[in-house]
Amino acid sequence: MISHLSPDTRAALERAAMPDFARWQRMVYATGGCAQPVRLHGERLTFNGATGEILDIYRTADEPTGFLLTACGNRRASRCPACSAVYKDDTYHLIISGLRGGKGVPEDVGGHPRVFATFTAPSFGAVHAHRTGRDGKTLPCRPRRDSPVCQHGRYEGCGRRHERDDPQVGQPLCVSCYDYQGAVLWNAHAGELWRRFTQALPSTLARLLGVRRAVLRETLRLSYAKVAEYQARGLVHFHAVIRLDGPDGPTSPPPDWATVPLLDEAIRQAAAQIVIPTSEKSPDGPPVVLLRWGDQIDVRPVYVSADLDGVSDQRVASYVAKYATKGAESAGTVDRRIHDVGDVTRLDVTEHARRMIFTCFALNRLPQYQGLPLRQWAHMLGYRGHFSTKSRHYSTTLGDLRQARADHRAEQARLILGLPERDDRETITVQDWRYAGSGHRHGEAFWADDARQRIATARKIAREREVNGTAAEECPPLRTGQAVMVEKPRDCEEESV
Repeated sequence: MISHLSPDTRAALERAAMPDFARWQRMVYATGGCAQPVRLHGERLTFNGATGEILDIYRTADEPTGFLLTACGNRRASRCPACSAVYKDDTYHLIISGLRGGKGVPEDVGGHPRVFATFTAPSFGAVHAHRTGRDGKTLPCRPRRDSPVCQHGRYEGCGRRHERDDPQVGQPLCVSCYDYQGAVLWNAHAGELWRRFTQALPSTLARLLGVRRAVLRETLRLSYAKVAEYQARGLVHFHAVIRLDGPDGPTSPPPDWATVPLLDEAIRQAAAQIVIPTSEKSPDGPPVVLLRWGDQIDVRPVYVSADLDGVSDQRVASYVAKYATKGAESAGTVDRRIHDVGDVTRLDVTEHARRMIFTCFALNRLPQYQGLPLRQWAHMLGYRGHFSTKSRHYSTTLGDLRQARADHRAEQARLILGLPERDDRETITVQDWRYAGSGHRHGEAFWADDARQRIATARKIAREREVNGTAAEECPPLRTGQAVMVEKPRDCEEESV
């Protein structure tokens, strides 16, 4: 009977029959069903620093598996759906706390002027697009009455109605007309464009108010959080929550003259004045390309309610969190580095993305672009910036959220093991861990994905109960003896922080 099963199913059954499977499965649930967990060898010793009494000893040599599993922590959904879900939730809490308060941010911050701004790239050539009318119906892509053709003899219009998931969306109408060099260079400088914009915005506000920037700093502070998203055409654009605070940040109210219309005008003027040359001007060299933001800058007020003429804070937080776990793979490329140009022809990518990758390798050889690591970031189509960043005073940090979760799990483990209440002044922990490999072995991926789906289902049910105002039943953790982290049975999940 087993011989008729698929190789993957047969491997999963063989793994389940091994004597260490039960303990390994509990480790997998503790990682949330991580797709590429890290295996560790080592030990941990906890003792009382005042008396020298040993409180707990954990050694991977005592494990049936011989190792400990820990989550990879990758933010990309294409690499690890389980860890990216945690990153997404953390990003949501980071954004929403800067809009509503919480996590150390006062609730009064909800009354501060704030907007949700989108910064796009300029056009580098006509591409197929998904267009909708006010009624939500799909419109023709690029209708043209006179049927014009470009210099390469290709039709400059398109009468098809592309749906959002149409693979042709984002692809150039004419690859010979498309400015691939400009597109790659824009991606490579997008992070610098954002940095200069954040520097120019306070000065623009001061100019609109007719005061010096130093005077403005005494009464007003700008805070922001932004995320990068790839468009279908392979160019990044930025979504940012920008907020006006008092001089001490979210704990102090902004002055009465700090309004949403003022912030809107300052954002548009500051973005319009940013220009970056791609190289130094030389009489014998190629012409200098000037890079700037695209004309389509969208600025919307952020309100608690979506009924007003703006966008709700919950929708903004969900949108930012969604794209914090995506990368260039959403634009038709790959999520891993490309080490050799010869590998590009064998990649499973769109032809548009393949041309942008080839352009990265080609520009990397030119002397005027030696300062840009285009080859290193060819899989990202030239973009090398962080996907999500924030100003210091916007809200809490991802590190604080992770530490709170780690402290919560450590407290649960202390209760399970029956250890005394932790006193950081007396309790000392000494750890020694060594890398022993990563990823799943023969037949393990099936069970890890099963764990991830069960945990995701439990999380969904818990959220629905919270929305309906009913408390979820408490799900007791498993007793695992010498446990390093708290583990839960199949139908339960780690309590979210």
